[in-house]
Parts: sequence; structure tokens; C-alpha cells
Amino acid sequence: MATNDTHCFACGKANPIGLKLNFTLQDGQYVAVKKLSTDYQGYDGIVHGGILTTMMDEAMAGYLNKAVCQKAVTARLDVRYRKPAPIGEELTIRCWEDSRKGAFVTMKATISLTDGTITTEATGKMAIVHP
Repeated sequence: MATNDTHCFACGKANPIGLKLNFTLQDGQYVAVKKLSTDYQGYDGIVHGGILTTMMDEAMAGYLNKAVCQKAVTARLDVRYRKPAPIGEELTIRCWEDSRKGAFVTMKATISLTDGTITTEATGKMAIVHP
């Protein structure tokens, strides 16, 4: 599926203030690793919660749109912040398909530290869009 995402805030390579996330498929999961600078800080040296949510949303949408080649948009996203994600530490974003029902796909995602501690988790309901 052809996409024009060069200026996407989450994955666009041409967006000067974007996250420039680069996902790969690994054992059925869509995975990216990212260290964030203070440009993406919330309070006191931690990553802003909206940025964490954006990274998981991008993982879910990217998995369906790019890895599976099904045009999809986010219908619902439920996020749980478990622990602060420190600025400057390597974060691993993972997502995977949980289930399908009709035109909807339920996705799961996590963000974890290098020691495996999960900082953030989400469940997303993605709507498959037919042209």
C-alpha cells in the first residue's frame, strides 16, 4: 500500500520536530526502539504522556497500514500509564494483533525500559477502512 507519510509527526522522516519512529516486524510484533530528548519531556525528566500515547497509536496503525497492508484508522485507544518513562533512556515500543471482529481489529501495545519494565500499555480498536 502506497502511503505519503513523510511529514507524519510519529514516523515521517521529513518532519523536523517528529519522532521519526522506525518499526520492524519481529516474531509477529511490530517493534521500534527510541531514546527521547528533553524536547518531548513532560514534568521532571519524564516523557510526556501524550508522546507515549502517540508512539503506541503509531505502532498499531503502522502495523495494519504498512506491515499487513490494510488501511486502518484508530477508533478507540485506552492507555494505562504504569510507571514514568525517563527522558534519555532507551524505550521499546511493541504492538501486536489481539483479535478481529468484522471491520475492527483489537491491538495491544506496550512501552518498556531495557530491563523489561513496562511503563505504558494500551489497547486499541482499529477500524479497517475500505476505499
